Amino acid sequence: MAPLCQIWRPDRGRCFKTYGIIFVLFTNLILQSVNGYLSSPHVGKEPPYPRESQHAPVITSPVVPAAASVSPSDEESYTSVCPSGGLCQRLPADCMLCNFQHNCTYAKATSFTCRPRKGVHCIGESGQQQTSFSLSISCRFCWQLDPSQYRCFNSTNCMTVSCPRRRYNATCEVLDHVHCLGRRSFQKRLYCNWTGGYKWSTSLALSITLGGFGADRFYLGQWREGLGKLFSFGGLGIWTLIDVLLIGVGYVGPADGSLYI
Repeated sequence: MAPLCQIWRPDRGRCFKTYGIIFVLFTNLILQSVNGYLSSPHVGKEPPYPRESQHAPVITSPVVPAAASVSPSDEESYTSVCPSGGLCQRLPADCMLCNFQHNCTYAKATSFTCRPRKGVHCIGESGQQQTSFSLSISCRFCWQLDPSQYRCFNSTNCMTVSCPRRRYNATCEVLDHVHCLGRRSFQKRLYCNWTGGYKWSTSLALSITLGGFGADRFYLGQWREGLGKLFSFGGLGIWTLIDVLLIGVGYVGPADGSLYI
């Protein structure tokens, strides 16, 4: 029994010694980590932000608050084009503010209460300066106006000679003296109707007189067809006759896709 105890006790002491060394190393590692964290520069100090930003309100809503008044630059932009001292009813639409209501009857004359913008002065029919006046307009949205009452920016990338006739998205703006409901700038889908300066009469005259040499096709900017007619003598006359008919009815147009003048 004694030899067994002598063999077992050294092994048990060696095991405790190993566990003790591991425990000491683990404790030393934890103390070094805590000491390094406490000695870092960001602990116990204020963040590097100005003091004013700590008390400023944080805006979390995407809604932009409305301005309390018109900025000087905006005021100068419309006061420079708005007449001063004229009749209030004759002011351009951008020079007045009106409480338009959308519950009126379409195309019926409706009166709305308006006032001139800040910095704009106008008078009534009596000759007295007015800060509020009544304006009678036709009850229509801006996109419902007649084409003569707004202008659109034509697209030069749209082919006018095609079947079916092509359309494009145009940006339109209402004329200054026209009053309407809703936004004064709107999108509208229009037919391609721009021109590059080519005359139908000139094209037809060239096709009749010099069509055999491709002069009509050269004038319209169709160089490949013009060279084909030139070296084939107008397709022995057949191509020339066909082009006279096609240009006469307007089927053949300028190469850039524009309309004749």
